[in-house]
Parts: sequence; structure tokens; C-alpha cells
Amino acid sequence: MRTDVLFWNVDTQVDFVEPEGKLYVPGAELLKPVWEKISKLAKDEDIRVISTADFHYKGSAELSVSPDFVQTFPEHCMAHTTGAEYVAETTPENPLVFDWEKEYTSLKEVKTAREIVIRKDAFDVFKGNPHTSEILNLLAPQEVIVYGVTTNVCVNDAVVGLVKKVEKVYVVEDAIKELPNIPLPFENWEKLGVKMIRFEELKEQIKKNADNADLTGRH
Repeated sequence: MRTDVLFWNVDTQVDFVEPEGKLYVPGAELLKPVWEKISKLAKDEDIRVISTADFHYKGSAELSVSPDFVQTFPEHCMAHTTGAEYVAETTPENPLVFDWEKEYTSLKEVKTAREIVIRKDAFDVFKGNPHTSEILNLLAPQEVIVYGVTTNVCVNDAVVGLVKKVEKVYVVEDAIKELPNIPLPFENWEKLGVKMIRFEELKEQIKKNADNADLTGRH
């Protein structure tokens, strides 16, 4: 399994992506073909994928019956509902799952898992699940490739958290989608050193790095 690079799939869940979802992000369903290609690339190149997921219960701080659609939103991705599930294009295969409300005696098995799910109860996965930082520390990737929804909420929080812990953070620009009426983060990402990359460029980069690793291993 590749240990230098990690794919980071943000909240590609039914309630966000499907038009009938409870917090539909307009146009998100159009990203499914790219997400499918990313999932296939990860499998073909034996790259680990962390998939984050909103996983709320009644009373969650970000849920409101009168939401402002900036800090609070209507009920969505409620625990153990269809809306909290991933769309088919990004559904993890036999993932190792970490719930935000549970305690674990050890997280070391993450090192042998290719698919990991981190459930969260906040926009920011580093605040919404107490195990996120330790999982990332154990994996210690050099590069993280981020994609999913939404650009200006949960994707942004993931990116801002990741740049503090990882040398290189890339965002797949044709694999993200934003919510309306919330400022976009691109200018800040640039200041933080985040690189934007399209899927075809990513594919070439991943395969090139794999070839270089093979050559190094032969010498």
C-alpha cells in the first residue's frame, strides 16, 4: 500500500449530493463521474482513502429548525439513515469506521486499512471527531489529495486542518462543489500553500510517482 499519499474524501453523502437530499448542494451530482475515477485510481494504485462523513443525532449544534445556512442547517445526514450513506461512486469497501462518540483503546489498525471512515458531528473533522488527528499522525502521509463537498464549509475545514499537519495538500478542483451565499476559500488556500489540481493532472502525477518509486526500488 502506498504510504506517501493519502486521498481525503469529504462528505460525499446522499443528503448533500442527490437532488432529493435533505441538504442538497446544487450541481454536486455532476461530480459523480470524477469521484468514481478518483475511487478507481485509489484502488488501482493501492492508495489509502479516508472518507469523512457527517453523522448527526438530534440536538447536534449545527442543526436548527430555523437555520441561518452559514453556521446552522436543517436536519441532514442523521445517524443510520440513507441520507448519511455515501453515493455509490465513493462508497468505501470494507472500511475501518471511527465514530465520533466512541472511545477506542488503540487506533494502530489504521496502518493496515486501505479504506477508513471518520464520522463527525461538526463541519471540521478535526473538531467533530476526537480521533482524527491521531489517525493522521499514525499514517503520516507526505501528500493529501482532497475532494468532495462542500468547498466553502467542510472541505475548507479539512484543508485548513490538514495544512497544519501535512507537507503537501492538493485539492482536486473538478471534484469539489460549494454552497451558495458563503465566501469561497480559494484565496486563503493559496496563502496556505494549497495546490489546486485537476483529476487528469492528478492521475498523471500519481502514476509518475509510482513509476519513480518502482525505479528507486530496483536500484
